[in-house]
Formats: sequence, structure tokens, C-alpha cells
Amino acid sequence: MVEMVFEETTEKMGDVVVHTRREFSTIRTGRASSSMVENLTVSAYGVEMRMQEIATFSVPEPRQLLITPHDPTNVAAVERAVVNADLGLAPSNDGRTIRLSFPELTEERRRDMVRMINRMAEDGKNHLRGIRRHARKDLDDIESEGHVSEDDIRHAGSRLDNLIHRNEAEIDEARTAKEDELLEV
Repeated sequence: MVEMVFEETTEKMGDVVVHTRREFSTIRTGRASSSMVENLTVSAYGVEMRMQEIATFSVPEPRQLLITPHDPTNVAAVERAVVNADLGLAPSNDGRTIRLSFPELTEERRRDMVRMINRMAEDGKNHLRGIRRHARKDLDDIESEGHVSEDDIRHAGSRLDNLIHRNEAEIDEARTAKEDELLEV
């Protein structure tokens, strides 16, 4: 039973780390990246679709993203999705592709984004702590039912602590990498 709690907790914490990294990837640096637009919703063929399902992305220059819809009739819909997403980018349309130019970030904007990343990292860590709290409660319930010894519970608790420290370190590494990317001029 203890192993089941530990496996479930490991999986949930891993999901939190993946989610936090995905959130970091949505933050615009000075460089072009498809991660900012690939999950935008586009109305095409009468249904809502993710942009990555109907277009390909390329980065011809460090601060330019080229979006090429598979079907040229979707160019207007893709452009509308980019404009509606309010990313601070002005798309230019040549009839077959959409070109997004990423402006240079100001120092103040970079600092704001670093604060936003730190908030996202702290939210991820708080979520990890909530998962640990829930796992500890489950372990306490197992112990009170008399299914395992106090030593086994104590050992499981230290394993949980090690697990959360590893996952927090992963979030911190991702945060630091994103900060470095943002502050790089």
C-alpha cells in the first residue's frame, strides 16, 4: 500500500514538473519560438483546432517565426488566432504564410517576465507541496489502520521528502535556464 501511494505521488509530481516547464515555454523571450503559438485555437473547417494540427512552423531568423498552414485557405484563420491571442506580435500575411517578427525586449519587460517565471515556479512548488501533504495524509491513514509499521511510514516519509526535493530542483533548473535565456541580450 505504501508503494502505491509513493508511485501515485511520483507520477503526480512528475506531471507538475512537466506542466511548469510547459508554462515556462509560453513566456516570450527575444527569440522566435513556435511554443508560443502552437497550442492556440484556430477555427478551421467549422471546428476548433490547435494550430500545430493545421500548420508547420519554422524559424528563418532568430527573431522571426514563419507559420505555414497545410491548406492555404486557412491563412486568414491562423492570422486571426494570432491577433486574438494578444501576444504583442503583428503578423504579416503573404497569402500562403504568416510571418511573426519578435521585437527586442526592453530591460523592464525582461525583469517583469523574470518575476512572472518566478511566480510560475513558486506555484509549481506549492502544488508539489500539496501533493506531498496529501501523500503524508494517506500514509498516516495506512499507519492508523495498522497495515504497516511506524518505521516503514517514517522511511516512506523520508522518501517523499527526497522526491519533493528532486522535483523542486528540476523546477529550479528550468526556472534558471529560462531566466538566463530571458536576460541574455
